Amino acid sequence: MKWTNDIGYPARVFFAALLLLSFSLANAAESPENLLAGGRVDEALQTLQQQIHASPSAETYNLLCRAHFELNAWDAGIPACEKAIALEPNNGLYHLWLGRIYGEKADRAGFLSAAGLAKKVRNEFERAVELSPNSWEARTDLAEFYLEAPGVVGGGKDKARAQAALIAPLNPAMSHWVRGRIAEKNKNNDDAEQQYRIAIEASHGGARAWLNLAGFYHHVNRLREMDQALHTLESSPLDHPAALVDGASILLRTNRDYALAVRLLRRYFASSTVEDAPVFKAHCLLGEVFEKQGDRAAAAEEYRTALALAHTYRPAQDGLKRATR
Repeated sequence: MKWTNDIGYPARVFFAALLLLSFSLANAAESPENLLAGGRVDEALQTLQQQIHASPSAETYNLLCRAHFELNAWDAGIPACEKAIALEPNNGLYHLWLGRIYGEKADRAGFLSAAGLAKKVRNEFERAVELSPNSWEARTDLAEFYLEAPGVVGGGKDKARAQAALIAPLNPAMSHWVRGRIAEKNKNNDDAEQQYRIAIEASHGGARAWLNLAGFYHHVNRLREMDQALHTLESSPLDHPAALVDGASILLRTNRDYALAVRLLRRYFASSTVEDAPVFKAHCLLGEVFEKQGDRAAAAEEYRTALALAHTYRPAQDGLKRATR
Protein backbone atom coordinates (compact mmCIF):
# COMPACT_ATOMS: atom_id res chain seq x y z
CA MET A 1 0.00 0.00 0.00
CA LYS A 2 1.28 3.43 -0.90
CA TRP A 3 1.11 6.15 1.76
CA THR A 4 0.38 9.61 0.35
CA ASN A 5 -0.84 12.95 1.66
CA ASP A 6 -4.28 11.79 0.63
CA ILE A 7 -4.52 9.31 3.48
CA GLY A 8 -6.82 6.42 2.77
CA TYR A 9 -9.14 4.68 5.22
CA PRO A 10 -6.63 2.04 6.44
CA ALA A 11 -4.03 4.71 7.07
CA ARG A 12 -6.47 6.89 8.97
CA VAL A 13 -7.45 3.95 11.15
CA PHE A 14 -3.79 3.16 11.75
CA PHE A 15 -2.89 6.71 12.77
CA ALA A 16 -6.03 7.02 14.90
CA ALA A 17 -5.03 3.86 16.74
CA LEU A 18 -1.55 5.25 17.30
CA LEU A 19 -3.01 8.49 18.60
CA LEU A 20 -5.29 6.67 21.02
CA LEU A 21 -2.42 4.47 22.18
CA SER A 22 -0.13 7.42 22.78
CA PHE A 23 -2.92 9.23 24.64
CA SER A 24 -3.50 6.19 26.85
CA LEU A 25 0.21 5.84 27.58
CA ALA A 26 0.46 9.54 28.40
CA ASN A 27 -2.47 9.25 30.77
CA ALA A 28 -0.89 6.22 32.43
CA ALA A 29 2.40 8.06 32.82
CA GLU A 30 0.59 11.03 34.36
CA SER A 31 -1.61 9.04 36.74
CA PRO A 32 -1.96 10.44 40.27
CA GLU A 33 0.03 7.50 41.60
CA ASN A 34 2.93 8.31 39.28
CA LEU A 35 2.69 12.01 40.07
CA LEU A 36 2.89 11.29 43.80
CA ALA A 37 5.81 8.91 43.31
CA GLY A 38 7.54 11.64 41.32
CA GLY A 39 6.92 14.23 44.00
CA ARG A 40 4.78 16.33 41.64
CA VAL A 41 2.19 16.98 44.30
CA ASP A 42 0.76 20.17 42.79
CA GLU A 43 -0.09 18.31 39.59
CA ALA A 44 -1.40 15.34 41.57
CA LEU A 45 -3.76 17.57 43.56
CA GLN A 46 -5.06 19.24 40.40
CA THR A 47 -5.62 15.88 38.68
CA LEU A 48 -7.34 14.37 41.70
CA GLN A 49 -9.65 17.34 42.16
CA GLN A 50 -10.67 17.03 38.51
CA GLN A 51 -11.32 13.30 38.93
CA ILE A 52 -13.41 13.88 42.06
CA HIS A 53 -15.46 16.50 40.24
CA ALA A 54 -16.01 14.20 37.26
CA SER A 55 -16.38 10.81 38.93
CA PRO A 56 -15.58 10.52 42.65
CA SER A 57 -14.32 7.18 43.91
CA ALA A 58 -12.82 5.73 47.07
CA GLU A 59 -9.44 5.34 45.35
CA THR A 60 -9.40 8.98 44.29
CA TYR A 61 -10.16 10.16 47.82
CA ASN A 62 -7.44 7.90 49.21
CA LEU A 63 -4.91 9.34 46.79
CA LEU A 64 -6.06 12.88 47.64
CA CYS A 65 -5.43 12.11 51.30
CA ARG A 66 -1.95 10.86 50.44
CA ALA A 67 -1.19 14.00 48.43
CA HIS A 68 -2.03 16.12 51.48
CA PHE A 69 0.03 13.71 53.59
CA GLU A 70 3.07 14.47 51.42
CA LEU A 71 2.58 18.18 52.15
CA ASN A 72 2.24 17.60 55.92
CA ALA A 73 -1.31 18.97 55.57
CA TRP A 74 -2.92 16.59 58.05
CA ASP A 75 -6.15 18.56 58.58
CA ALA A 76 -6.74 18.78 54.84
CA GLY A 77 -6.00 15.10 54.28
CA ILE A 78 -8.03 13.50 57.06
CA PRO A 79 -11.49 14.19 55.54
CA ALA A 80 -10.36 12.67 52.23
CA CYS A 81 -9.11 9.51 53.95
CA GLU A 82 -12.36 9.27 55.92
CA LYS A 83 -14.36 9.69 52.70
CA ALA A 84 -12.43 6.85 51.06
CA ILE A 85 -13.39 4.52 53.91
CA ALA A 86 -17.00 5.71 53.86
CA LEU A 87 -17.16 4.67 50.20
CA GLU A 88 -15.21 1.43 50.60
CA PRO A 89 -15.13 0.38 54.29
CA ASN A 90 -13.52 -3.02 53.76
CA ASN A 91 -10.32 -1.81 52.12
CA GLY A 92 -7.38 -2.40 54.47
CA LEU A 93 -5.09 0.02 52.65
CA TYR A 94 -7.51 2.89 53.18
CA HIS A 95 -7.68 2.17 56.92
CA LEU A 96 -3.88 2.05 57.02
CA TRP A 97 -3.58 5.50 55.47
CA LEU A 98 -6.21 6.98 57.76
CA GLY A 99 -4.31 5.57 60.73
CA ARG A 100 -1.08 7.08 59.43
CA ILE A 101 -2.50 10.56 58.97
CA TYR A 102 -4.23 10.43 62.37
CA GLY A 103 -0.84 9.47 63.80
CA GLU A 104 0.97 12.39 62.22
CA LYS A 105 -1.62 14.80 63.59
CA ALA A 106 -1.43 13.17 67.03
CA ASP A 107 2.35 13.67 67.13
CA ARG A 108 1.79 17.42 66.89
CA ALA A 109 -1.33 17.74 69.06
CA GLY A 110 -1.77 18.67 72.70
CA PHE A 111 -1.99 15.93 75.32
CA LEU A 112 -5.76 15.50 75.42
CA SER A 113 -6.21 15.70 71.66
CA ALA A 114 -3.27 13.31 71.13
CA ALA A 115 -4.81 10.72 73.43
CA GLY A 116 -8.08 10.76 71.50
CA LEU A 117 -6.29 10.58 68.17
CA ALA A 118 -4.06 7.74 69.39
CA LYS A 119 -7.13 5.59 69.99
CA LYS A 120 -8.24 6.33 66.44
CA VAL A 121 -4.78 5.36 65.15
CA ARG A 122 -4.97 2.04 66.97
CA ASN A 123 -8.48 1.33 65.68
CA GLU A 124 -7.49 2.07 62.08
CA PHE A 125 -4.28 0.04 62.18
CA GLU A 126 -6.02 -2.90 63.83
CA ARG A 127 -8.77 -2.74 61.22
CA ALA A 128 -6.17 -2.59 58.44
CA VAL A 129 -4.54 -5.75 59.79
CA GLU A 130 -7.92 -7.44 60.18
CA LEU A 131 -8.79 -6.72 56.55
CA SER A 132 -5.28 -7.33 55.15
CA PRO A 133 -3.65 -9.91 57.44
CA ASN A 134 -0.83 -10.59 54.96
CA SER A 135 0.22 -6.94 54.73
CA TRP A 136 3.58 -6.63 56.46
CA GLU A 137 3.31 -2.86 56.11
CA ALA A 138 0.07 -2.76 58.12
CA ARG A 139 1.43 -5.13 60.75
CA THR A 140 4.66 -3.14 61.04
CA ASP A 141 2.79 0.13 61.54
CA LEU A 142 0.59 -1.56 64.15
CA ALA A 143 3.64 -3.00 65.92
CA GLU A 144 5.27 0.43 66.02
CA PHE A 145 2.09 1.92 67.47
CA TYR A 146 1.97 -0.75 70.18
CA LEU A 147 5.61 -0.05 70.98
CA GLU A 148 5.34 3.74 71.19
CA ALA A 149 1.86 4.26 72.65
CA PRO A 150 1.15 4.14 76.41
CA GLY A 151 -0.97 1.33 77.74
CA VAL A 152 -3.91 3.65 78.43
CA VAL A 153 -4.52 3.99 74.68
CA GLY A 154 -3.75 0.35 73.87
CA GLY A 155 0.03 0.23 73.58
CA GLY A 156 2.24 -2.56 74.93
CA LYS A 157 5.53 -4.27 74.20
CA ASP A 158 3.96 -7.73 74.36
CA LYS A 159 1.53 -6.71 71.62
CA ALA A 160 4.42 -5.43 69.51
CA ARG A 161 6.31 -8.68 70.06
CA ALA A 162 3.28 -10.67 68.91
CA GLN A 163 3.15 -8.64 65.71
CA ALA A 164 6.87 -9.24 65.14
CA ALA A 165 6.19 -12.98 65.16
CA LEU A 166 3.35 -12.55 62.65
CA ILE A 167 5.50 -10.35 60.39
CA ALA A 168 8.31 -12.95 60.28
CA PRO A 169 6.88 -15.12 57.47
CA LEU A 170 5.83 -12.02 55.51
CA ASN A 171 9.03 -9.98 55.77
CA PRO A 172 11.77 -11.49 57.98
CA ALA A 173 13.94 -8.37 57.90
CA MET A 174 11.14 -6.14 59.19
CA SER A 175 10.32 -8.69 61.88
CA HIS A 176 13.89 -8.36 63.19
CA TRP A 177 13.60 -4.57 62.95
CA VAL A 178 10.59 -4.66 65.27
CA ARG A 179 12.46 -6.97 67.64
CA GLY A 180 15.39 -4.54 67.57
CA ARG A 181 13.10 -1.64 68.43
CA ILE A 182 11.66 -3.61 71.35
CA ALA A 183 15.19 -4.35 72.60
CA GLU A 184 16.04 -0.64 72.39
CA LYS A 185 12.95 0.19 74.44
CA ASN A 186 14.15 -2.32 77.02
CA LYS A 187 17.59 -0.62 76.96
CA ASN A 188 19.17 -3.88 75.78
CA ASN A 189 21.45 -2.35 73.17
CA ASP A 190 23.47 -5.50 72.53
CA ASP A 191 20.36 -7.44 71.58
CA ALA A 192 19.07 -4.49 69.54
CA GLU A 193 22.27 -4.31 67.50
CA GLN A 194 22.16 -8.06 66.93
CA GLN A 195 18.57 -7.86 65.67
CA TYR A 196 19.43 -5.04 63.27
CA ARG A 197 22.38 -7.01 61.93
CA ILE A 198 20.23 -10.12 61.47
CA ALA A 199 17.82 -7.89 59.52
CA ILE A 200 20.70 -6.92 57.21
CA GLU A 201 21.39 -10.59 56.52
CA ALA A 202 17.69 -11.34 56.00
CA SER A 203 17.41 -8.49 53.49
CA HIS A 204 20.58 -9.56 51.65
CA GLY A 205 22.28 -6.31 52.60
CA GLY A 206 19.40 -4.04 51.59
CA ALA A 207 19.52 -0.28 52.06
CA ARG A 208 16.58 -0.19 54.49
CA ALA A 209 18.30 -2.50 56.98
CA TRP A 210 21.57 -0.54 56.80
CA LEU A 211 19.61 2.66 57.44
CA ASN A 212 17.99 1.09 60.50
CA LEU A 213 21.38 0.06 61.86
CA ALA A 214 22.67 3.59 61.26
CA GLY A 215 19.62 4.95 63.09
CA PHE A 216 20.39 2.71 66.06
CA TYR A 217 24.00 3.95 66.18
CA HIS A 218 22.65 7.50 66.09
CA HIS A 219 20.33 6.79 69.04
CA VAL A 220 23.18 5.42 71.15
CA ASN A 221 25.63 8.12 70.02
CA ARG A 222 28.03 5.77 68.25
CA LEU A 223 28.50 8.25 65.46
CA ARG A 224 31.59 6.81 63.85
CA GLU A 225 29.81 3.48 63.38
CA MET A 226 26.78 5.40 62.13
CA ASP A 227 28.96 6.97 59.45
CA GLN A 228 30.28 3.55 58.43
CA ALA A 229 26.76 2.13 58.14
CA LEU A 230 25.67 5.05 55.96
CA HIS A 231 28.71 4.65 53.72
CA THR A 232 27.70 1.00 53.26
CA LEU A 233 24.11 2.06 52.57
CA GLU A 234 25.39 4.26 49.73
CA SER A 235 26.29 1.23 47.63
CA SER A 236 23.72 -1.26 48.99
CA PRO A 237 20.96 -2.89 46.94
CA LEU A 238 18.18 -0.31 46.77
CA ASP A 239 15.28 -2.29 48.19
CA HIS A 240 13.92 0.91 49.75
CA PRO A 241 14.88 4.08 47.85
CA ALA A 242 13.62 6.32 50.67
CA ALA A 243 16.53 5.03 52.78
CA LEU A 244 18.83 7.31 50.77
CA VAL A 245 16.82 10.38 51.77
CA ASP A 246 16.52 9.28 55.38
CA GLY A 247 20.25 8.63 55.52
CA ALA A 248 20.98 12.13 54.24
CA SER A 249 18.58 13.51 56.85
CA ILE A 250 20.49 11.77 59.65
CA LEU A 251 23.75 13.26 58.41
CA LEU A 252 22.22 16.74 58.29
CA ARG A 253 20.79 16.45 61.82
CA THR A 254 24.14 15.29 63.21
CA ASN A 255 26.20 17.80 61.18
CA ARG A 256 28.34 15.05 59.67
CA ASP A 257 29.71 14.23 56.22
CA TYR A 258 27.70 16.61 54.08
CA ALA A 259 29.44 15.28 50.97
CA LEU A 260 27.98 11.83 51.65
CA ALA A 261 24.55 13.39 52.21
CA VAL A 262 24.77 15.04 48.78
CA ARG A 263 25.77 11.75 47.15
CA LEU A 264 22.90 9.88 48.81
CA LEU A 265 20.39 12.44 47.55
CA ARG A 266 21.90 12.48 44.06
CA ARG A 267 21.58 8.71 43.93
CA TYR A 268 17.95 9.02 45.00
CA PHE A 269 17.15 11.46 42.21
CA ALA A 270 18.74 9.04 39.74
CA SER A 271 16.74 6.08 41.10
CA SER A 272 13.06 5.18 40.96
CA THR A 273 11.66 7.81 43.28
CA VAL A 274 8.86 6.81 45.66
CA GLU A 275 5.88 8.35 47.38
CA ASP A 276 7.22 7.87 50.91
CA ALA A 277 10.20 10.11 50.09
CA PRO A 278 8.62 12.95 48.09
CA VAL A 279 11.06 14.39 45.58
CA PHE A 280 10.29 17.97 46.58
CA LYS A 281 11.23 17.15 50.18
CA ALA A 282 14.47 15.58 48.97
CA HIS A 283 15.31 18.75 47.02
CA CYS A 284 14.50 20.84 50.10
CA LEU A 285 16.78 18.61 52.16
CA LEU A 286 19.57 19.02 49.61
CA GLY A 287 19.06 22.77 49.84
CA GLU A 288 19.60 22.57 53.60
CA VAL A 289 22.78 20.56 53.08
CA PHE A 290 24.10 23.15 50.63
CA GLU A 291 23.25 25.88 53.15
CA LYS A 292 25.34 24.05 55.75
CA GLN A 293 28.18 23.95 53.24
CA GLY A 294 27.86 27.69 52.67
CA ASP A 295 26.67 27.43 49.06
CA ARG A 296 23.62 29.68 49.17
CA ALA A 297 23.21 29.84 45.39
CA ALA A 298 23.00 26.06 45.09
CA ALA A 299 20.69 25.94 48.09
CA ALA A 300 18.35 28.50 46.51
CA GLU A 301 18.22 26.46 43.31
CA GLU A 302 17.17 23.35 45.25
CA TYR A 303 14.49 25.25 47.13
CA ARG A 304 13.14 26.63 43.84
CA THR A 305 13.05 23.11 42.41
CA ALA A 306 11.10 21.93 45.44
CA LEU A 307 8.60 24.77 45.14
CA ALA A 308 8.10 24.08 41.43
CA LEU A 309 6.74 20.69 42.50
CA ALA A 310 4.94 21.78 45.68
CA HIS A 311 4.46 25.54 45.78
CA THR A 312 2.92 25.61 49.28
CA TYR A 313 5.64 23.57 50.99
CA ARG A 314 6.62 25.85 53.87
CA PRO A 315 10.14 24.52 54.63
CA ALA A 316 11.17 25.23 51.03
CA GLN A 317 9.58 28.69 51.16
CA ASP A 318 11.47 29.49 54.35
CA GLY A 319 14.69 28.02 52.97
CA LEU A 320 14.50 30.14 49.84
CA LYS A 321 14.04 33.27 51.95
CA ARG A 322 17.15 32.40 53.99
CA ALA A 323 19.25 31.59 50.94
CA THR A 324 18.35 34.75 49.01
CA ARG A 325 18.33 37.46 51.65
